Amino acid sequence: MKSVVIRLLARERGLFAGALIFGTTAAALGVPVDFVLFAVTLAGVALFHHHTLQVALVGLAAITLYKLGFTGFKTGPGLGGLGLHMLHEWVILSNLLGLLLGFALLSKHFEESHVPAVLPRFLPDDWKGAFVLLVIIFVMSSFLDNIAAAIIGGTVAATVFRRKVHIGYLAAIVAASNAGGAGSVVGDTTTTMMWIDGISPLVVAEAAIPAAVALVIFGIPAALQQHRHSPIVRDAQAGVRIDWARVWIVLIILAAAIITNVLINIHVPDTAGSFPFIGAAVWVAILVCTPWRKPDWTLLPEAFKGSVFLLALIVCASMMPVETLPAASWRTAFGLGFVSSVFDNIPLTALALKQGGYDWGFLAYAVGFGGSMIWFGSSAGVAISNLFPEAKSVGAWLRHGWYIAVAYVAGFFVLLATLGWHPDEGHKQRRAAKPVAQLDAPVSHREVVLRDARAGE
Repeated sequence: MKSVVIRLLARERGLFAGALIFGTTAAALGVPVDFVLFAVTLAGVALFHHHTLQVALVGLAAITLYKLGFTGFKTGPGLGGLGLHMLHEWVILSNLLGLLLGFALLSKHFEESHVPAVLPRFLPDDWKGAFVLLVIIFVMSSFLDNIAAAIIGGTVAATVFRRKVHIGYLAAIVAASNAGGAGSVVGDTTTTMMWIDGISPLVVAEAAIPAAVALVIFGIPAALQQHRHSPIVRDAQAGVRIDWARVWIVLIILAAAIITNVLINIHVPDTAGSFPFIGAAVWVAILVCTPWRKPDWTLLPEAFKGSVFLLALIVCASMMPVETLPAASWRTAFGLGFVSSVFDNIPLTALALKQGGYDWGFLAYAVGFGGSMIWFGSSAGVAISNLFPEAKSVGAWLRHGWYIAVAYVAGFFVLLATLGWHPDEGHKQRRAAKPVAQLDAPVSHREVVLRDARAGE
């Protein structure tokens, strides 16, 4: 790693000098050094896309050393504060690591089941086949974890497009998985957090409206782009037989994740943050099924590198001195979508829930879908980049997937125009007043707002 850093310094002296000047200027203007170091880390990831892991680890080390030596952590100064901080973050980090590694093995099981090879029988032959695949990913993500939906979609795309998958279409796969999960309390970590905090699933489901609009806006140009790059296979391979054992293994792993997520968050939500239940459930399912069909363990080293990269950025983000967000409004929610493309959406969601006053359908869409705009902006993006390393280029992602940002803006304002902004000020009080079993009662967002208004009269 030391040799890589030395080569980067030697080859990119101008860029590093520019980063140093930028950082010095920002610090002189009063920007906290923590943010400057984080911004330089993100810029390094964008510029040196062949060395993303090394850049992320160097950035994490720099931020950690700075906080150890000068500012301390939210949990206290010195090594004790660092230890308490990591104790607070270990469940989220362990869950993500378990899911990313486990779903990497799942993708190989799915590929070797030969289901992707027979899908051309059922998909349209022209660009509409690529669009239908995005719709399938969108729907899957509404009840699967968005990482699983993205990996399954990427595995299918690798087969039906003969491994010639356009970077723009890879971005669309990630966007479809994130959009599908935005309106479901089991489709994304952030929406699950809202559910645990007492937000009705019907309120979160409003995010499905802008997500569906966004799917059409980015899905059609992405499908046309992919069709020009490499058309879908017209016919299924002759003599292909589905390995039903591997199909069942995939279903068992997914069922373990879904059932664990639902049971924990309905029956014992207070324990959800104490142990990585979902990641552990996935690995229990993998190990139980190993005698049936052996996983391809050789995939783990490369998947581990990609996972450590994401975890390093998440830890960096968790160390930032962000205690509050701007006042809750639709403008703030809109801006958080762009912020979530470079800043972990989990602490953003936690801050918003703590602050209150948001229309949670808007927030679910913004923080859920916004991360699709850059490849490392979401765990689904990192999972896809593990399968397709060529996706690890911010410039290529933005250049070929420009329509994702357009789709995000269009979807947001469609929701604003159709349902309007209705802030929910009272979810904390409702959670304190009701037992957990009653939190999921079918009450609409408008009823919530009207009820709170009557209570204040």
